Amino acid sequence: MSYSELANPRATRDVLQRFGHDPKYKLGQNFLVDDNVIARIIELSGLENADAKELPTVLEIGPGIGTLSVALLKYAHVIAVEMDRDLPAVLAETTALNGERFELISGDALKVGRKDIETACRARDFELPHMLVSNLPYQIAATVILDWFERFEFLDTAVVMVQSEVADRIAAELGSKDYAAYTVKLRMHARVVDRFQVSSRCFMPAPRVESAVIRLERATTCADQELVAAASRVADAAFAQRRKNIRNSMRSSFDKGLVDELLARCGIEPTVRGETLTVEHYLELGRTLLELERAGRP
Repeated sequence: MSYSELANPRATRDVLQRFGHDPKYKLGQNFLVDDNVIARIIELSGLENADAKELPTVLEIGPGIGTLSVALLKYAHVIAVEMDRDLPAVLAETTALNGERFELISGDALKVGRKDIETACRARDFELPHMLVSNLPYQIAATVILDWFERFEFLDTAVVMVQSEVADRIAAELGSKDYAAYTVKLRMHARVVDRFQVSSRCFMPAPRVESAVIRLERATTCADQELVAAASRVADAAFAQRRKNIRNSMRSSFDKGLVDELLARCGIEPTVRGETLTVEHYLELGRTLLELERAGRP
C-alpha cells in the first residue's frame, strides 16, 4: 500500500520539473521521498483509526509539493499553511484527488492567527483542528512548536518532523546537556510521548542534519498563562549563563536582592544550576516572582 504517491524521488522530481520549481534553501525545502516514513507518521498520528464518517481536521505547516498532504487527505481534512507563493498551484494539482478536503492558508505560520484558522474551517465546513501533523521547515521548527502550543489552546497533539538536535532538546531528561530553557517552556504546554529517527537519505535534496519525528501531547501542567509567562522568564534567566549557578545566571536578568529572596522563598540552593530544576520548580519560582513583583519588589 502506498501512503503518498509523491513519496519517491522520481515522482518528486517530476513535479518539480513540470512546475519549474527548485527547492529553496532559505525556506527549508527538503522534500520527503520515502513512503515508509510517511507510513510511520500516519501510524504515529493515529489517523488511520479515525471515523471515516466524521473526518477530523488536521493542521499542516509547510506542505511543500503536498507529499505528506496527499497521505493525510486519505484520513482527514487538512488546513495547510504555506509561505512559498510558488507552491499553491502545485498543491492544487497534487491534492486534487481529495481537493474538497484541503484548504490552504498562504502565509507565515508564525503570523497565522486563530481567526485565519477559523476562517479556513468555515470555508470548507471543517471542524476546528486539534492536531498538527507536519514535516516542519527546520529553520522555524522549534519556534513554531512552542508558539502554536502557546497560542492555540485547541491544539492537543502534534506529530512533527524536526532536526534531531531539536527533538533532543524537546525530549531532554532533567540534568542532561540538552535540558534547556526551551525544554522547560515547552514542557509547560506539552510532553513527548513517542519518537523515531529519520535518515537524511529520506529527503531530496538531503539535508546536512539527521531528523526525528516526535509526537507531543498537551500537558495539563498549568492553565494560568500569566504564571506560565513568569515561569518562562525565570527559565530564560536561569539558563542565560548555563555554566554558572542559578543565582549568578539569574542576576544578569533580575535584581540581586530579588534573586536571593526568590530562591530562598522557594527553598532552592543558590549554587545549583538551571538544568537540575524541574518544570514544577520553575512554576513555583514564577508564582513567587509574581507575588514579589505585585508587592513592589524591583
